[in-house]
Amino acid sequence: MLRVAYRAAFAAAVAVTVLLAAAVSAEAAPTPVAFVPCADAPGFGCAQLTVPVDPSGVIAGTVTLSIERQLAVTGNATQAIVALAGGPGQAATPFAADLAASMAPGLTTRDLIVFDQRGTGNSGALSCPAFANPNAALTTTLVSTCATQLGPTRGLYETDDSVADIEAIREALGYSQLVLYGTSYGTKVALRYAEQHPADVAGLVLDSTVPANGPDVFDATTFAAIPGMLTDLCADGACTGITSSPVDDLNTLIARFNNQPAHATLIEDNGHALHFDLSSDDVFEALVAGDLNPPLRSNLPAALQEALHGDYALLAELVAAAESGSSEGIDTELYLATTCEELPFPWNRSDTPTARESDALAAFQAQPAATFTPFTAQTAYDTSDAPQCAGWQFATADPESTTGTLPNVPTLILSGAEDLRTPTANATAVATQIPDATVLVVPNTGHSVLGSDPTSCSDDAVKAFFDGTPIEPCTSTSIPSFLRPVALPPESVAKLHPARGTSGLPGRTVEAVVDTVTQAGDDGFSEILSGTSLSATVKVGGLRAGWASFSIKRLKLHGYSYVPGVKLTGTVPAKGSATGTLIVSGKGGANGTLTYDAKTHQLTGTLGGVYIDTTSKALAIAAKASTARARAARLARAGL
Repeated sequence: MLRVAYRAAFAAAVAVTVLLAAAVSAEAAPTPVAFVPCADAPGFGCAQLTVPVDPSGVIAGTVTLSIERQLAVTGNATQAIVALAGGPGQAATPFAADLAASMAPGLTTRDLIVFDQRGTGNSGALSCPAFANPNAALTTTLVSTCATQLGPTRGLYETDDSVADIEAIREALGYSQLVLYGTSYGTKVALRYAEQHPADVAGLVLDSTVPANGPDVFDATTFAAIPGMLTDLCADGACTGITSSPVDDLNTLIARFNNQPAHATLIEDNGHALHFDLSSDDVFEALVAGDLNPPLRSNLPAALQEALHGDYALLAELVAAAESGSSEGIDTELYLATTCEELPFPWNRSDTPTARESDALAAFQAQPAATFTPFTAQTAYDTSDAPQCAGWQFATADPESTTGTLPNVPTLILSGAEDLRTPTANATAVATQIPDATVLVVPNTGHSVLGSDPTSCSDDAVKAFFDGTPIEPCTSTSIPSFLRPVALPPESVAKLHPARGTSGLPGRTVEAVVDTVTQAGDDGFSEILSGTSLSATVKVGGLRAGWASFSIKRLKLHGYSYVPGVKLTGTVPAKGSATGTLIVSGKGGANGTLTYDAKTHQLTGTLGGVYIDTTSKALAIAAKASTARARAARLARAGL
């Protein structure tokens, strides 16, 4: 899979051209780069800077970088904060306003520079005709073809090439020093710049850290962090009624899957059933995806417990969510050009793809078994970048090298306690190289801390960092309600308690209706946070049958089933004085029609010939819809 999350030469003479964008103040210091107001980023100026494609000058050609700048409040800044996106392969300029909000405490006397790194966004995004079919598997043949199509410059999109670009920007804009702010792969770029230009670095803000020589091709720290993440999910009795130990559940389930995959059924967003084999690889990818998708993470304990008892429906949903959002917003060609070319995979670059695959798998199998427990070396290999990169046609003889020496500058390192892509072990390892570094571990938070912290703790830390005051540990460790592990799906209507003010089968059916609408809203919430869509409406399949569409205005259900034997068709309005109608059908409950008033939360109608009149605030989806979109936007800009 494409593991979304991680990435000197000297700066040669820079050829400058003009064209792009930023709010230019009359007090701004003159530079060789001409900025004009950005059409789509108020308060920013836009410009283009053309740099050599090969910083060493051996290969001719240029790359034009797309730059956006927000001027310091005080004007005439001598320093700038450079914001670096994730990936590798994520463009940064679409998120300029959000990056400015995150770094606001440091922008009084500093400019903010946001640019699309070479090969992404408007900085010459790489593109291979071989990848024209977005659903095609990344086979070694396709990857090899792509490398050929990219041509002889394909080896010039490594981290060190981006470092040279940053230095070119600094020189062209006349800054004395930079504060580098990176998320995920952006932290690697920041660290490599600090290694190579220590005198030009005033400070570092690292969110979800990838070491300067990372990521580890074996992902050992990721596998090691899984038990702690699951344990944290169930802290303080949060999994009471779900499981006594999600770690034990995972170990037992993976031992089973290592012997034989399970047959699972997924209801797609058109209501059709998709049958497939569920493997250990799938479970691992779902675990990792949870660090960017809180609803997915909160469903893990229930999904593992259900799967242990032979019900794979919920786990199948989580696997599908993980796959659909795995590389959203990432330029695949750039990801491969950087990752394959610069990492020290355990093979000889001059060998054939088949020989490389064989050598890499043998190297994974040679690792201590405990490195991947409860998973196997095969899963570690399958889910790494090695299978794809084995097909890459290398333009360089060796991986990028690193000095391992970092300047002792003020450094804030933010780490999500539940981050599996870039675990806290990465943050602490980097901190040992920088005596003045402060590591802030944020509870109940996964990857991309500033985009997913449910509290103000990380924002407060950024402010303290730029104010030069002590950075306080996070004090709130309780799990917010929207992140708490979800309950096990109901086995049947008979196992439910009647809704308030009701009784018998009709009352239990009302409770099934409430549970079903709540779950459909949660599914829509998760779909948005998975990064698959920020559009006005998303579609989701039911756990048992049917599908639903979810938006900020309404929830529409089409035979959607969460509780076995109960299907809902109709509309639940999100807010205002609107009403919606729900037709209840299926063999497991009392059939009939209910009306829902979004203003009063009143549910009335007839089920099984019995009149129903009750209220349920659980049916309100307005807050969930708006909250989901706000969090999705923050996660998207923060770097995958």
